[in-house]
Amino acid sequence: MAFKITLKAIIPSCFNVKIDVLPFEDKNNIVRVSKNSNNCGHSRLALSDISDPESSLSISDLSSNAIIGSNLHIFTHSELKVMTSNFSSSNFLGEGGFGPVHKGFIDDKIKPGLKAQPVAVKLLDLEGSQGHLEWLTEVVLLGQLRHPNLVKLIGYCWEDEQRLLVYEYMARGNLENQLFRRCSSSLPWLTRMKIAVDAAKGLAFLHGEEKPVIYRDFKASNILLDSDGPEGSDTHVTTRVMGTYGYAAPEYMMTGYLTTKSDVYSFGVVLLELLTGRQAIDKKRPSREQNLVEWARPFLKDSHKHDRIMDSRLEGQYSTQGAKKVAALAYQCLSQKPKSRPTMTNVVKILEPVLDLKDIPIGPFVYVVPSFDCKSSGLNNGCLEKKRGEEKEEENKVKISDQNDKEISAG
Repeated sequence: MAFKITLKAIIPSCFNVKIDVLPFEDKNNIVRVSKNSNNCGHSRLALSDISDPESSLSISDLSSNAIIGSNLHIFTHSELKVMTSNFSSSNFLGEGGFGPVHKGFIDDKIKPGLKAQPVAVKLLDLEGSQGHLEWLTEVVLLGQLRHPNLVKLIGYCWEDEQRLLVYEYMARGNLENQLFRRCSSSLPWLTRMKIAVDAAKGLAFLHGEEKPVIYRDFKASNILLDSDGPEGSDTHVTTRVMGTYGYAAPEYMMTGYLTTKSDVYSFGVVLLELLTGRQAIDKKRPSREQNLVEWARPFLKDSHKHDRIMDSRLEGQYSTQGAKKVAALAYQCLSQKPKSRPTMTNVVKILEPVLDLKDIPIGPFVYVVPSFDCKSSGLNNGCLEKKRGEEKEEENKVKISDQNDKEISAG
């Protein structure tokens, strides 16, 4: 079973990529739905309305569907306890600034009308860095935003002091774990490019709203991957209140002023991570290589130097033409001048043709099996199971050595 899962993880067509979504924001701190958006005819509530103390929203406002339409389901806390086996540790998925996240399961007995499916249940930590306003913002905005490349908010629970959110479950975790985890097989070139295209589509959708929605914290850990699902793939995007060092655009770091071009810069960093297999910030590397953008930018200019930054774990199994196009695009996205960066719509147009390039060398398929030594040593690219040919060669060396020893002994 584990072997099948690993194989699925390296087959491009089996990835669904989505962007996990938290509070959105635009440059005017107002986000509204355009008339042609898929929100059942409702106009989107502005963030300024949510944060206005004189117009506070209540649970009755949400449950009336006057604000978020009929997209979301309302769960009781008791239902969520059943779905998650009372939030058992065996179902614990992780914890962020919002609070702990548990895996759950919905079936007809718990919520009639909803198809049976696994879900991710996020519980607001009342003592954490985010509060009721952030929770409410997420419910209101995600109740109105619908796109194949955004994580789907299924429903929520507002009961006494309890604030919970129910999302679709993404089985493969996030891109950061898949791309950088130790002792695992490397993501193939086409898989990386499909992830980039899907993530770009998610951002392009957000930026294409009547009032552009800014993601604010686009990074590898906020790109979620699912196992094989419907045709095509979905990319989910997550937004945070603050940007992350190494991903945040320089103008945002200096002024705190956000535009859609800030997201484009962050996307460029992720694109660079997909090319190089390196993290945006890696303190374990030599000082000159710790900041990925600073280290790689000079190589992006010269197509003759691209091979110096390409992920060695790809073992040359990538499109040379595609790598040139992606490197040039990354260079544009990482421009110090926001106006020189492309729009996410143009990014999608540039990336999609890369998927069709055929100049990828055909090499042997090698399944990588993590060993005990690998886990304990912490090495990233070593500790791989030897290929059969290498094993035979090693066996021959041993036999020759044994024969020589016998001859010496006989002499």
